[in-house]
Amino acid sequence: MTSTHRNPQNMRLLDALAADNSSTRLEAALALGTRPAADAVDALVERCAIEPDFFVRDMLTWALTRFPAAVTVPKLRAQLGSDRPQARSQALHTLSKIGDRSAWPAITRSLLQDADDDVARSAWRAAVVLVPDADKDVLAQTLATQFGRGDREVRLSLSRALVALGEVVEPVLRSAMTNPDPVVRAHARATEVLLHDPDAGFDLAIDQARRVRALGPDREESTAC
Repeated sequence: MTSTHRNPQNMRLLDALAADNSSTRLEAALALGTRPAADAVDALVERCAIEPDFFVRDMLTWALTRFPAAVTVPKLRAQLGSDRPQARSQALHTLSKIGDRSAWPAITRSLLQDADDDVARSAWRAAVVLVPDADKDVLAQTLATQFGRGDREVRLSLSRALVALGEVVEPVLRSAMTNPDPVVRAHARATEVLLHDPDAGFDLAIDQARRVRALGPDREESTAC
């Protein structure tokens, strides 16, 4: 049950979200989520956009999941158009934790291809949670445009997102494995390895893809069949 009245204790907790000490901010977010009051939602969402501490951000997200989705989702969707990358990233992360599929239309192609790696990774994770079955193939095609992007962690995030979509990604992977860019081909092949063997390590999958690539295009084509 969400309380709607404003009281002095809630006011103190809201003020504490901006305290210098991260432990104080963490405790405030925990308290606001433990006893959710409607007047706290705006402050929690706004703090997500600027909070520097990872653990506090995680607690802010948890606190927001304690409120009705009808209250939080519209406010989080509004953050997706922010000029501040952290606001977009954290809103996406929180939407993925809430899991309300009414947010799916807000996961746009521009977010999935965002220039900021943290935003893009959050968008990939949110997308695979929220996407309706009928849109999975289109999502897979969009995600495939990001093959070869970024460092190991970025590539692993993309591979995990694609693997989470299941067998629908197989045509996309086969297409990417014929890409002229060897980095794209290796990333796609590593993702295919993970799709069929989720217990395989990403680094091992990448190494395997590189070994196949080193054998030349004829070997790549034969192993792709």
